[in-house]
Amino acid sequence: MSSIINVSINLDKIDKTKIIEGKKGKYLNLTVGANRDGEDQYGNTHYVAISQSKEEREAKTPKVYLGNGKEFIFGDSNTKKPASVGGSDDLPF
Repeated sequence: MSSIINVSINLDKIDKTKIIEGKKGKYLNLTVGANRDGEDQYGNTHYVAISQSKEEREAKTPKVYLGNGKEFIFGDSNTKKPASVGGSDDLPF
């Protein structure tokens, strides 16, 4: 079984001071976590926030939430197969 999480983020909420200059470009460290209350009204199962430093976590600085995402699970043997369209289920192939 495999899964992916598709996310959308609000670029306007990015604190430019959090962007790190690296050897191969500019980076923004993000945290993706599961929603505590499960799925929201839009089917989102995860949140995306700017990663915090140890000092920010210890000071209980509020997280900057950038967006949400949905987890898609595939390859599960319990997944239902699509119903046949306009035909018999006893096909010879």
